[in-house]
Amino acid sequence: MRPRPPASTRGSTLPTLASRLAAALGSLSTAALLPAASLASLALLVPARARADSAPPPPPMGVWTGKGQLGFLDSQGNTQASSANAALDASLLEGDWKHTLHLDGLYGKSADVVAAERWDAQWQSNYNFTKNLFTFGMLDYQHDMFSGFQYQASANAGIGYQIFNSAATKLSVQLGVGDREERPEDLIKNSAGAVIYRTPLARNNDAIATGGLNYTQQITATTTLSDTALVESGSDDTQLTDTLALAVKVSNKIAVSLGYNLQDNTQPPAGLKKLNTQETVNLVYSF
Repeated sequence: MRPRPPASTRGSTLPTLASRLAAALGSLSTAALLPAASLASLALLVPARARADSAPPPPPMGVWTGKGQLGFLDSQGNTQASSANAALDASLLEGDWKHTLHLDGLYGKSADVVAAERWDAQWQSNYNFTKNLFTFGMLDYQHDMFSGFQYQASANAGIGYQIFNSAATKLSVQLGVGDREERPEDLIKNSAGAVIYRTPLARNNDAIATGGLNYTQQITATTTLSDTALVESGSDDTQLTDTLALAVKVSNKIAVSLGYNLQDNTQPPAGLKKLNTQETVNLVYSF
């Protein structure tokens, strides 16, 4: 058990946390312009009748539903490269509660050198106050071997609103506050580009403000466009993750998905790029 800090130290903690949180909220006002612009573009795709459409039938209660997807690329000859990615999205409804789980992984090699290895996990629980208004809590963890961070983890909570919820169009937005912990590391590479040594650095803790959106649009009976964006903004840096996908059904359970993932960090570790992107072609199975 950790000893309790002196009363004078405890008294100074609140203004320190408040100032960090205020700085995070200030940073979010700028960072939110990115998803806001994305949202404005997506709004052009929403048909005018979306507000008038009746809500879709509710999903079954007490049963996990979702989708899993898998993609693989292998190139031989003048270029030798291979990569694989997988993802799982599942949700569970229990009365006014909705729980969602997201897992994904990426692994890639080029000329026998590991060039990508990333594992993500995210959990969110929503509680509905009304048909459209909800509160949420979220846990997020990322382990990316080439991001310059040994790991990144965050916990946040806030309020959200379901703007559209028709059979064809779904759009929700959310705002929250929380805390983020990161463990930077120095990467030492050899002449072939392979990482041969890693030096963990001191952990960083930061109060953050978050903003997110979830959008899906059924374009035809078999084609669906989706976009998921999340911004985490603190005094150290601001991170944006956005995933856009176009899925075409080939049966009731199976679809082919074209995806584009963007990760932007305003203050990446020294020597690393601010922007990382990934394009995927996946086979999707719904359950």
